[in-house]
Amino acid sequence: MTIATLIAAGRLDDRLAEAACAHFGARRGAWVDPGSALDLQFDGKVPAVDGWESVDLLPITPGPRRRLLLVADMDSTMIGQECIDELADYAGVKPQVAAITERAMQGELDFAGALRERVALLAGLDEAVIALCLAERVRPNPGAATLIATMRAHGARCLLVSGGFTAFAEPVGKMLGFNQVRANVLAVRDGKLVGTVDGAIVDASVKRATLIEACATLGIARNATMALGDGANDKAMVEAAGWGIAYRAKPALAEVADARVDYHGLDALLWAQGIPRAEWIEV
Repeated sequence: MTIATLIAAGRLDDRLAEAACAHFGARRGAWVDPGSALDLQFDGKVPAVDGWESVDLLPITPGPRRRLLLVADMDSTMIGQECIDELADYAGVKPQVAAITERAMQGELDFAGALRERVALLAGLDEAVIALCLAERVRPNPGAATLIATMRAHGARCLLVSGGFTAFAEPVGKMLGFNQVRANVLAVRDGKLVGTVDGAIVDASVKRATLIEACATLGIARNATMALGDGANDKAMVEAAGWGIAYRAKPALAEVADARVDYHGLDALLWAQGIPRAEWIEV
């Protein structure tokens, strides 16, 4: 038997619950939060939602329901922006950079090569623009801080691992409450961006390795982990995790993830871990 959490925040009444059981071929389980989240039981594979009633249906993989390690992507996952695209806007090259970003996130381009190509277009930009971009444009996705605060309160370790840049990831990680941050380092000389990255590039293989290394260091079983992302560069870590989540994701990631969140905020992942809203630390 497989359990999946049906989520329709604030509108999940008995009518919708019964309609969902009929539509998905499921049986009712226990409420996680009356009116918002209900467990459903399946004998076979959990079907895709495909837009039905704008609900999210998250299958729960084997392992402890309250996960002990979260490894999350940043751009378009924990925050609503692609930082390199926004930075490129200040340099007057956003259309060129955004087009490469989209193809990379769809899995059409090698990530490392695409990153180098985009960063080269930023050469000469004043380093001070990074702080301006952070202040003016970078915003957390709904429920991001609540997800991290609540998981940490329940004993989880939360890592932000980004193919973006430490100049953004470190302040975002601090703002959202992550334990640790890993990202690329933009090369800066004399207050200007050089157009290169210092050190090894954080790509899909590094994201996967970070999850595996954290399991070994912390003594956490793989089935107690959760990985969260939105694009092709997150596939390896999402597939390596005990529970891999695609958040409003590109098809390249959505098709391999264990569960998808398409209609709710990131805090919906707390319901899927069996945590009712009364136990959330809302930030």
